[in-house]
Amino acid sequence: MLDIETLTAVEILDSRARPTLAVTAGLPGGVTARAGVPSGASTGSREARELRDGDKARFGGLGVRRAVGHVNGEIAAAVCDRSFASLAELDAALIELDGTPDKTRLGANATVGVSMAVARAVAVAAGRPLWQSLAPAGVTPRLPVPHFNVVNGGVHAPNRLDFQEFMLAPLGAPTVAEAVRAGAEVYAALRGELTGLGLSTGLGDEGGFAPEIDSPEEVLALLVTAIEAAGYQTGREGIAIALDPAASEFYSGGAYHVAGQTLSSDEMIERYAEMTVRFPVWSIEDGLAESDWDGWERLIGRLGDRTQLVGDDLLVTNPAIIREAIERKAANAALIKLNQIGTVTETLEAMRLCREAGWAQMVSHRSGETEDSFIADLAVASGCGQIKSGAPARGERTAKYNRLIEIEAVAHLPYGLAG
Repeated sequence: MLDIETLTAVEILDSRARPTLAVTAGLPGGVTARAGVPSGASTGSREARELRDGDKARFGGLGVRRAVGHVNGEIAAAVCDRSFASLAELDAALIELDGTPDKTRLGANATVGVSMAVARAVAVAAGRPLWQSLAPAGVTPRLPVPHFNVVNGGVHAPNRLDFQEFMLAPLGAPTVAEAVRAGAEVYAALRGELTGLGLSTGLGDEGGFAPEIDSPEEVLALLVTAIEAAGYQTGREGIAIALDPAASEFYSGGAYHVAGQTLSSDEMIERYAEMTVRFPVWSIEDGLAESDWDGWERLIGRLGDRTQLVGDDLLVTNPAIIREAIERKAANAALIKLNQIGTVTETLEAMRLCREAGWAQMVSHRSGETEDSFIADLAVASGCGQIKSGAPARGERTAKYNRLIEIEAVAHLPYGLAG
């Protein structure tokens, strides 16, 4: 049985100097565990809802004292000194207590913080690493391939670049430690390339460089140059490239607006097709807008046999939406974000659906992060084989990669893409 003795929350800062919350759960025997809650900037319209205070006199209205109050008050009163059969039963109680489809009342930032903190406390009480405690029955844990966001654009950076993320994926690395080394070495080489061109090496929200470039193809060419300058092979045997255009952000009036061009869905698809031919692009996340379902189906038909096509804003880690997308064949992979859905149990259910459908999954951080490394353990536990946590720089990003290195050092687990 799961007995929660104490539950407390405080308002803290995320990596963008915006408020979020940290939740601490206490179990019998003096066991305690803490979780820091992430927050996104590029968000899908159907995500579970954060609760913000709206008081313009504090943090421009972004404070989270109401969410903190819900944890310390209503949620604690409902779950403390009560026995639960499992984390799943606790999460079900949180969902019922909130009573809304998208956790608007209590706030997904409150519910996910409680769920994460209790999940970690359960692992501590059992004397097991979090990844082992979270692993679903019948799933083999796996160390994931890290995807490093080394160039930022879109809402993550104050530049002209419409595409949001350009990532390095060391698919050919033999271990997590070697993958992290490769990412760091190419990141350093890229800094040198940008400096040599007189471009800014200032950073975006996720630690990637934010140069004044508007053409995604120009960025891809720079990445190829940096990979080779660092002494690595490009492509799936070495270092490949993954994109997150976050197309919902540049979609309006039924068209995509990229670097001064206006493109239809089919024209956008063909642009991606050309990119995969010219450059070692292996994965494209949110290549089309969340409302462009017909376009997604055509994108799968055009590129799905050779390219990972990841739904993020399209799917928002929501099991019901993922079921619909599987039926419609509107993607072949899902991005997984705990705070998009609001509990650990619902996140694991979304991953189960993907796994059974033969879809790939990539566990993800958010643009507003804390030093919490929960998602590293989640990626290992689920056996999904992929994670992204930003650049190989800045403590809130490297905390996740360093946690993977620590797990690798003590656990004999397979490494690499799933399947």
